[in-house]
Amino acid sequence: MRGLPGFDEAAFVQVHNSGERVTSLRINPAKMQDTFLQKKVLQSLSTAPLIPVPWSQYGFYLPQRPSFTFDPFFHGGAYYVQEASSMFLEFAMRQTCNLEQPLKVLDLCAAPGGKSTLLQTIISPDSLLVSNEVIRARAGLLADNISRWGAANVVVTNNDPRDMSRLTGFFDVMVVDAPCSGSGLFRRDPEAVGEWSPENVTLCSQRQQRILADAWPALKENGILIYSTCSYSKEEDEAILDWLSAELDADSVPLAVPAAWNIVTTVSDKRNAAGYRFYPDRIQGEGFFIACFRKKNGDAWQSRKQKDTLTALPRKERDKLLPWISDADQLFFMEHQGEVILLPEAITPAVAVLQQQLYLRKAGVKAGQLAAKELVPDHQLAMSPLLAPQVQKVALTKDQALQYLRKEDPALQLSAKGWALMAYENMPLGWAKILPNRINNYYPKELRILKEI
Repeated sequence: MRGLPGFDEAAFVQVHNSGERVTSLRINPAKMQDTFLQKKVLQSLSTAPLIPVPWSQYGFYLPQRPSFTFDPFFHGGAYYVQEASSMFLEFAMRQTCNLEQPLKVLDLCAAPGGKSTLLQTIISPDSLLVSNEVIRARAGLLADNISRWGAANVVVTNNDPRDMSRLTGFFDVMVVDAPCSGSGLFRRDPEAVGEWSPENVTLCSQRQQRILADAWPALKENGILIYSTCSYSKEEDEAILDWLSAELDADSVPLAVPAAWNIVTTVSDKRNAAGYRFYPDRIQGEGFFIACFRKKNGDAWQSRKQKDTLTALPRKERDKLLPWISDADQLFFMEHQGEVILLPEAITPAVAVLQQQLYLRKAGVKAGQLAAKELVPDHQLAMSPLLAPQVQKVALTKDQALQYLRKEDPALQLSAKGWALMAYENMPLGWAKILPNRINNYYPKELRILKEI
């Protein structure tokens, strides 16, 4: 690291030896349009006022790390615990893209979902976000986090980056938070130190080039690439910027970063491409690197006539769902393997294309299964702002909410019956079915809290 732009060895070593830990989160504005609820959520995490993350409209620092596992708001998707430096993606997007326009955005290496949930928050409702993860198990975690966030305009895919080349010129924006050697996480994750080696840096640099080259055709001409790593190594940062400029003929897009933020602006050795370095001794966050490019030359997406792969739910069946759904006139009700999936009408042509070309792990919001007499609602619907406000709710105390989240019986005495949304402080947590002598807890088994306080 000696000789890298902005590197102060003494200060860097001191902050790593200090034992200091920085905790930050991003709130979910789709679930907290009520400012009173937002204030209540933040106050539940800290009695002291929270300091905003300067480059994020929705980010806050916490004075200490609480136990998020035992916070019902966390399970309700009220916020995402994300490293503050990574939230700089929001600033980069705002400077390089018109977020008022509908965009098709690809988050290529998306698990566990921090950057995807950020992207979904700032793009317009009629935009499409494709969150991709090549590793199957991590794609499952990504899908769970997207479901908890509640977004309908997201498709989760489980594909190798080279598969994206089938979608020539399809995306307006491509975000590549590339797998890296992880030196930027040494403070947060001391185990990463033992896994680091110069050989691993070389391997990561080669892998980053392959990923970028494989997916590059999917970005349209004049589209924006945002590249980032959590590595300090020049081979994975500035050297990749030179490679992008030389091999892919990409134009560097500098950002106007306020000097007060203490983010180090750097330029690559050969092509003077701009990048931005985050050091934990300079900013409140971990090590991070990010850069933006514009694609100079590329083919446009050719919309080909294709078989319609999205099966619309019959009108009669659709009417059964209307009491459960808000803004139904702006949604496409899709039937898929006995289940009903809700998609914003504006993105359905693009989703049909994706279904032809990629493996879709999740698309839109799963409403549930239509049984003979009723809808059996899915957990995704409980997590979604698409859920109608008149759906029957049961208010839980914090202890009752934690019992529910453990998939236990919260022992409620209720006169109501049928399907009910279990909620804590008006934040939906999931479904239960109220029967005459008991309550059936429908919280997903794989999401339940296993730890004891």
